[in-house]
Parts: sequence; C-alpha cells; structure tokens
Amino acid sequence: MLIKPTLLPILASAGLLLGANGYLLTLIPLRAQSEGFGETVVGLMGSAYFVGFIIASIGTPALIRRSGHIRVFGSYAAMAAIATLVLVLLTDPVVWLVGRLFNGMAFAGAAMVLESWLNGLAGANDRARLLSVYRLVDLCMVTGLQFLVPALGPESFAVFAVAAMLFCFALLPVSLSTLSSPAPPGSPSLRLGMVYRLSPVACVGVVTIGLTNGAFRTVGPVFAQSIGLGVEEIALFMSLGIAGGAVAQYPIGWLSDRIGRRVVLIGATAGAAGASLLLASSSAGTVFAAIALFGGFSLPLYSLSVAHANDIAEPSQFLEVAGGLALFYALGATLGPLAVATLIEHLGAPSFFVYTAILHTCFIAFVVYRMRQRAEVPRPKRRRFIGLLRTSTQLYRRAPDEEP
Repeated sequence: MLIKPTLLPILASAGLLLGANGYLLTLIPLRAQSEGFGETVVGLMGSAYFVGFIIASIGTPALIRRSGHIRVFGSYAAMAAIATLVLVLLTDPVVWLVGRLFNGMAFAGAAMVLESWLNGLAGANDRARLLSVYRLVDLCMVTGLQFLVPALGPESFAVFAVAAMLFCFALLPVSLSTLSSPAPPGSPSLRLGMVYRLSPVACVGVVTIGLTNGAFRTVGPVFAQSIGLGVEEIALFMSLGIAGGAVAQYPIGWLSDRIGRRVVLIGATAGAAGASLLLASSSAGTVFAAIALFGGFSLPLYSLSVAHANDIAEPSQFLEVAGGLALFYALGATLGPLAVATLIEHLGAPSFFVYTAILHTCFIAFVVYRMRQRAEVPRPKRRRFIGLLRTSTQLYRRAPDEEP
C-alpha cells in the first residue's frame, strides 16, 4: 500500500482543509472587488491573512501541548468556518480584514496540527512517501476546488457556505477515527540572525518568494479579472499557476542535486522573471501558457532555498532553519499583497508582473554576488531535494534526511 491506513483520516482532513483554503484565496479578491472594496483593500486583506499565519505558526505548539491535537484542530476548524461566514454576513472592509486575519490563523494552526500528527504517526519507511502523497493531496484538492467559485458564483451566499462546510467537514475524518494523539511538538527557536548568517541566499530567496508568490495567491485573481478574464477563466488561471509549479518541482530539484542549488536557483529565477515579463504583456489568449510557465519556475524556488540552507546546516539545526525560513517567507508574503495591489490600483494590471520580474532579477544579482563569497556545496554533501509545502514546519523535521 502507498501509505499506512492509519494516516488516511489525517490526509483526508488535510485535503479538505487545503482545498477549502485554496479556493477561498481565489474567491475573496473577486468578491471584494464586486463589493467595491478596491485593490488596496484587497491587498490589505492578503497581508492580514499572512499576519494571522505568523501568529498561529508561533503560538500553536503551545496550544497543542496544553489541549491536545484534536481539541486544537477542532477550535481552528470552527474559527475558519466562523471567519468565512462573517465575511458574507457583514460586508464591511474592516470586518473583512479581521476575518482574513482569523482565516490565516485558523488555516496555519490547523495545518500545523495535522502535519504534527502525521509527523508523529508516520513510520521511518513512510516518510518520503508521506511527503509525496501530501503534496499530491494538496495539488488535487486546491486545483480541483478552484472551480467551485465559477460553479457556485462568487456573488452567492452558497460559495461561502460551502467553504465553511468544508472546514467543518475536515473535522470528521480525524474526530471519528481511532487515532491517538502523538507527543506534542516543540516550538522551534526563531533566531533569524543565525539563520541568515547560515544562508543569506536562502533567506533572501524565501523573502523574495513571499513578496511575489504570496501576492500571486492573494491578488492574482485581481490581475486576471483586470485583463478581462471571466470567473471560469480566473479559476483556470489560478489552477494552472499551482499545477505548473507542482509538475516542475521535482525535475528542477533533481537538477539541483546534480549541478548545484545556486546555479539552478539562478536558472529558475531567470525563468520566473521571463515568464513575469510575458504575463505583463499577455493578452487573455496567451495568459494561460504564461502563468503555467510562471508557476513552473517560481513555485519550486521555496524548496530550492530550503534545500540550499539544509546543505549547509548541521542536522541539529534543520528544524530551527525550517522555522526561520518559514517566518522569513511569511514576512515577505505579508508585504507582497499590499505592494502589488497598490501598484495595480495606480499603475494598472501589468505592473504586477513587472514588479515580480524586478524582484526576481534582484535576487539573481544577489545569488551571483554570494557565489563569489562562498563556494558551492560539493555534490556528495548535498542532501536530496524534497518538495515542501509552505504550511508549517512540522513536516520539515523529516524532510532533509529522506528520499523523495
């Protein structure tokens, strides 16, 4: 069997959680614009979501130690459902900003609970397969549920109600199972200065990815709508961006295992910058190929950055490095949506991907500079590339030592 049966309830709950959150990320900008909130407010909502993400990432381990996995997961699932329904009941920008903050907290906290649970229950022989299956669940649910937005209509009550139902439904597999709670996770240290000194390239890389990909996930639908795409086409646009990254991640990672992380980082970042310029000049007819290319080059950059840091770190530092890089990413993702939304409001939709092209080009320059300061890690000392989700640090402790 691909994975142990005892892990299936957690994977089912994770799929529902990931899918519901992924389709909300597409729905919220579209509904906010139809309510007349404007691009800057949409950007602020994306930033609020990642502020909540940071709060939960720091505070959830202590909650699990105090109350246990299932109680904390139930609380976060309820928080996600309530925050989602409040958005449709009270159409006010301030309420939506607070709601998105709680959505970010709920998703990050619930994901941390589930990933900690998986981490505790998976056996040594399941670890690599677990990461692969988890990524497959994420890809299928997030891309598939995007199409609920056009099916139900972004202006309906039902589209929010279904999201809330999915968050509640995510409770059922784990609460009705016979799973026992593992030992609670520890809180990773957050010595950001140490992580930066260990790998400046990885830190600057994940901040750049937060500034660009974080903005794509939260403000991308605004760009798509601004160039004239309909709701069905917007769902396809977002799905292709996600699927492109999933398809390209392992070939790019395989290449980095053989010719060096920073060389591949430069190549993939250049590809993302080129795809960004193509998107900035795209019409509705060519945008789908361009966004698939953008996702294919840009989404693997996070895992490449983490892999580069792990090549340098000692095994005892893996979890701390993962936690620090996740926080660096979230800090970038907090700023990115507001920056992009402001650019779109004042300079038009093409400015979004001009912005991403500039940031990716700056990152290339930084990597080239760092290559002159430190030699590449020799191939025998490189740890095998692992594709990672940007949800929590709980699965990272298994990732560096495993084959994909």
